[in-house]
Amino acid sequence: MIALLSAADRLRSRLAALSFSPPVAFVYNPLEYAWEPYCRYIEKYGRATGRAVFLGMNPGPFGMAQTGVPFGEVSLVRDWLGIEAPVGRPSPEHPKRPVRGFACPRSEVSGRRLWGWARDRFKTPERFFRHYFVLNYCPLLFLEESGRNLTPDKLPAREHALLSQLCDAYLAEAVKALQPTHIIGVGGYAAGCARALASPSDSLSVLRIPHPSPANPAANRGWSEAVERALLHHGLPIR
Repeated sequence: MIALLSAADRLRSRLAALSFSPPVAFVYNPLEYAWEPYCRYIEKYGRATGRAVFLGMNPGPFGMAQTGVPFGEVSLVRDWLGIEAPVGRPSPEHPKRPVRGFACPRSEVSGRRLWGWARDRFKTPERFFRHYFVLNYCPLLFLEESGRNLTPDKLPAREHALLSQLCDAYLAEAVKALQPTHIIGVGGYAAGCARALASPSDSLSVLRIPHPSPANPAANRGWSEAVERALLHHGLPIR
């Protein structure tokens, strides 16, 4: 747990040295202004090793950007995971994407689907975290001037490469700390990052599930069922 927090602390310090050009207009780092709830998440659920890890790409504006927890839809983080803590504000802050922390009235669909599935299938957080953990590859949210979310893969090549170097190093540290049996890439980008880390000699297995974003047509047609088929195919529990 200490190693996982130390890795995140190093990552947030290193990311502060990066700069991004248009179309990026605003960059939010929840590891800075929402560090307290992130720490509570790691301290409460990040201690065990030998589990499978769901790996997301980066925060959504109404999920981790508000709560500091990966895929952290407010109501599920507060009411199911039992985590609530003060959240600061990014600077500068986009007027159309304010950070209100646990007072945010908007629901993050991706987080509602992922954590909602975990709640519905495993009933208690303790049962879910006995088998799984959830992380993001990159903790930064990128916004265009319009307020539109920009994913890391859409960054200019040089900026993407510099960001990836730091996030790769963080992921390697997280894997060393958690010693997962599997990494479950939530979407193609996260799965690709995990596969780049794993060597052919590793016992670490990498699989891909559909991203739960409503922007992904496949996620709007039986996302939970597709996830469960993938998990069962790899011998992973779904309850």
